[in-house]
Amino acid sequence: MTFKNRIFVQNEFAPLKRVVLAASEFGYPMQTRQEDLRFLDQNACENSEINKGKDFKQAHPDLQLKWEMERENFKKLLQKHGVEVLQPRNLTKAEKQFNPKDGYANFFTRDPFFVIGDYLIEGSMRFLHRRHEISPLRDLLWPCVETATCKYISAPSAQISDPSDPTLGKGPFIEGGDILVLDNHILVGNSGLASNDFGFKWLSKLLTPLGYTVEQVRLHPDILHLDCALSLVKQNLMVICKEAFLDGIPEILKNWNAIYTTLDQAKNLATNGLPISTSLYVTDIAFKEIGEQIKTYGVQVEYLDFSITRSFGGSFRCSTQPLLRE
Repeated sequence: MTFKNRIFVQNEFAPLKRVVLAASEFGYPMQTRQEDLRFLDQNACENSEINKGKDFKQAHPDLQLKWEMERENFKKLLQKHGVEVLQPRNLTKAEKQFNPKDGYANFFTRDPFFVIGDYLIEGSMRFLHRRHEISPLRDLLWPCVETATCKYISAPSAQISDPSDPTLGKGPFIEGGDILVLDNHILVGNSGLASNDFGFKWLSKLLTPLGYTVEQVRLHPDILHLDCALSLVKQNLMVICKEAFLDGIPEILKNWNAIYTTLDQAKNLATNGLPISTSLYVTDIAFKEIGEQIKTYGVQVEYLDFSITRSFGGSFRCSTQPLLRE
C-alpha cells in the first residue's frame, strides 16, 4: 500500500511519512479583541492594532520573505528525512474578502483539521479570522481522501454569536492544536482560547464507541493550545509545562520522563517541536537547552530558526498536520 491511499495517525511520534505543511498568509482583523491576544507577546499585540485591515505581506514585506524562508527550510529538512510534504494553495481574492473586518488566515495546518487513527476530521475554529482556514486545504485534502482507506467527516459549524460575546459563542470549537493522539487515548486541551467543552463532547461522542478514551485537559488561560504546553517526544518522554495544567499532569503521563519548561517558555512555543520519529525531533534553535536535554534520551535533534512563525503563536507542530504516522 502506498502513501497515497493511506491516511492514518497512530500517535504523536510514530514515523512521519506524509504531512501537510502550512502556507504563510495572514490578514489583520479590522477590530482586535485584546482578550484573545493574551497568548501573544506585546509586539504582536501592538502590530495587530497598528496594522488593522492590512495583509502581513503588505505591512511587513521583509518579514514575509523571512517567514516563507522558515517554512521552506522546514520543508527541506522534512524531505531530507524522507517525509512526503504537501502544501495548500494560497487564499483567493474572494476568500480574503469574504468578511474583511474579521481578517483571514492560511498559516497553520494543525488546527483546521486533524487525523486520529483513520479518521480525517475537519475542526471548528474559534477565532473569527480562522473560521474559514479550511478552505484552501480542502482542495488538497479531497484528492488525498478520495481513494484512501479513511473516513472524512467535519465537526458542526460554530454557531453565530453576538458581537459583544467574549466567548465567541457556544461553538462547538475543536482545533487540532488541542488534540494529542497517544494510540487509543486522546487528550483534548481547553484554555478558553480555542477548543471548548462542546467541541470536546462532540469529539468524545464520535470516538468513544470506536474504542478511544477521550480526556479533556484544562489549561492555563494564557496558553492557546495543548501542544503549546506538551510535546510527546517518544514513548515515556515528554516536554511539558507543569504550570499550564490546571488539574495537574494527566494520569496517563504521570510516570513519563519529563523535560520541564516555564510558562513563559511555553508561551514562546518551547514545547511545540515536532517528532519525525522516535529517534528524531525538530525544535527551534532558541530552545537549544531543551533540545540538548532531549538528546540525553537517545533522540537526535535538528534545529531551525522559526522566530517569525512563532510570532504568530505557533511553531513546528502547528505548521504541520500529518496524514500518515505509523
